[in-house]
Amino acid sequence: MGSIDRPDVRRPENVTPLPVTVEEFEAARPRLLSAAHRMLGSAQDAQDAVQTAWLRAATAPASPPVDNPSAWLTTVTARVCLDELRARRRRNEAPLFADAVPAVELAADEAFLRTEDVSRALMVLLSRLTPPQRVAYVLHDLFSLPFDRVAEVLGGTVAGARQHASRARRRLGPAQETPERTGAPDGPDPRIVGAFLTAARTGDTRRMLQLLAPDCVRDADAALLPPGGRTTVTGAAGIAAETAHFRDRIAAVCTLGAAGRPLYVIAPGGHPLATLEIGTAGGRVTRITLRSARADGRFAKARGYGTG
Repeated sequence: MGSIDRPDVRRPENVTPLPVTVEEFEAARPRLLSAAHRMLGSAQDAQDAVQTAWLRAATAPASPPVDNPSAWLTTVTARVCLDELRARRRRNEAPLFADAVPAVELAADEAFLRTEDVSRALMVLLSRLTPPQRVAYVLHDLFSLPFDRVAEVLGGTVAGARQHASRARRRLGPAQETPERTGAPDGPDPRIVGAFLTAARTGDTRRMLQLLAPDCVRDADAALLPPGGRTTVTGAAGIAAETAHFRDRIAAVCTLGAAGRPLYVIAPGGHPLATLEIGTAGGRVTRITLRSARADGRFAKARGYGTG
């Protein structure tokens, strides 16, 4: 994880016996970190939450050893995450866009996604849930915690925990079928789009030139470009060269659904940066449009689609 340190699991002095041992915490730590990351959306925040959970365990009143240390620690960690999510909501913090995340933290989040093979699209959508919805969905649907445990974390009833998870599923699920699934003829050719994105991810300029129309146009918001960058580029050669230079951004593309069409979102570390629209005609890419995710109304309405 590079810049993310292991938590300090040294036991404070002069405290009562622990409900879990240091060894049990270490065994559970990878799972705790995974769950906390999905609840908080940040590798660093997840690390902090797991460390806080350990400190709470280490300073808890004397009690017999718990039967299931992993489940007990997951519950404690989830409560820490729920507190943090609610604090963000009270501060009216919007979901973090990539341009608001420090570069070091963004790199750590990206490394975490790739190491754990976390769905980038799911991380983007989870940020739209309410704190109870996000915690209930992550704990039950992703980490198989029973609803009685989820209810304990949320401080409510089992029925309430089920309702939060159900609402989360509805908000995460696709609103309607997309042209790729329905075969609607008016959208871009998914085979051409897929082939272009594959070539772009690997920096395969030769293949991109084969797929780009000679008069293809790339249009982008100035905020997404380096200082002095051209908002409009025309011609296959110039677009292919530029795309190869920014292939790390293409590698961070995931797919959502918006207005019945696939919406490609560049989301390094699971944090939305830009939307990417690719138009096709005659078996080639004719137009590439990049818009800031903050300003693209389609992104605000996008729903689950499922890739990346």
